[in-house]
Amino acid sequence: MHSFDTAGPFASGHDLAELPWFTLRDGRLALHEPIGPIVDVHGHLALSYVRNRTVDLMAETPRTEHYLDLQQPLDLGIYCNQNIDAAGLKAMGRDLTLRSMSNAGMRVTHTAPNLRREMAELGIARTLLLPVELPMLSRNAEQYLEIAAQEDGLVSFGSVHPADPRRERQIHQQITAGALGFKLHPAVQLFRPDARRPMELMEILQPLGLPLLFHCGPVGIELALSRKLAQVRHFEAMLQTFRHVPVVLGHSGALQMDEALELSRRHDNVWLDISCQCLPNVKRILQRADPNRILFGSDWPFYHQAVPLAKVLLATQGQPSLRRKVLWENAGALLGERARAAA
Repeated sequence: MHSFDTAGPFASGHDLAELPWFTLRDGRLALHEPIGPIVDVHGHLALSYVRNRTVDLMAETPRTEHYLDLQQPLDLGIYCNQNIDAAGLKAMGRDLTLRSMSNAGMRVTHTAPNLRREMAELGIARTLLLPVELPMLSRNAEQYLEIAAQEDGLVSFGSVHPADPRRERQIHQQITAGALGFKLHPAVQLFRPDARRPMELMEILQPLGLPLLFHCGPVGIELALSRKLAQVRHFEAMLQTFRHVPVVLGHSGALQMDEALELSRRHDNVWLDISCQCLPNVKRILQRADPNRILFGSDWPFYHQAVPLAKVLLATQGQPSLRRKVLWENAGALLGERARAAA
């Protein structure tokens, strides 16, 4: 196959169909032919806060409204959220805050059937759902775990807030409900990973032997406090102390990718989820990180799953073994039988 080495810019996301792996079917991006049982380790459904279950997560709609609309220009050479224009960022912010308490906005399309439709078009066999909880103000993990138990192709992590007095009981309830690990989000849950309560939470989680996925690093569009709390350097003490806990650094440190990459090289319990990274950084991670600890993620519904998939396919041309590791083998090794079943 001819080697393609383009990051764009594309006139629209639909122009990914110009790459040899993709086509447009009824106006929707799809793979020409299956590549393998791909596992996406970074997905979300609509999250609800204050008022629970505001969106019917089992409803199907004609189209998914991603926060980065595929009709907009797309440059694979920049961090993914930098493709969203000012109007799109404003709409996304409203959708994730005020509308998180309502059944309105783009979020009503962020449902399990819509995700499964996209997965089927791209040959994605599993997507890992990542809830995010606030103390006393949400029950997202409960709903995600219910859906994962009944919806083929979806698995889920749990989530607790480090400051929630019910955290230990919630952890065990969520494991009983099928949680494969736990998601923690310093920027949304407003904690530093090396602060007292998160470190106490790690003490509780350590004996369980389950993986943790942290949002890691600044993304450039968050509040100043959130950006300060999520700095990659704040993860060092936690990783030093809890060397036997598998920790996935979400987004590979986002805009501090080089720092996250170096953490992964110093700590053999650190995995890198490459969601949102630009194509040059994906290539750098593939060159310098342990190939057995790199994971494919999309951050759906922020982005269509074809966007990060295109980056991996471009970056692994002529490297079939590495492509298999990133797209599904490593996820199976980390997440266990329920992910390996796809492979």
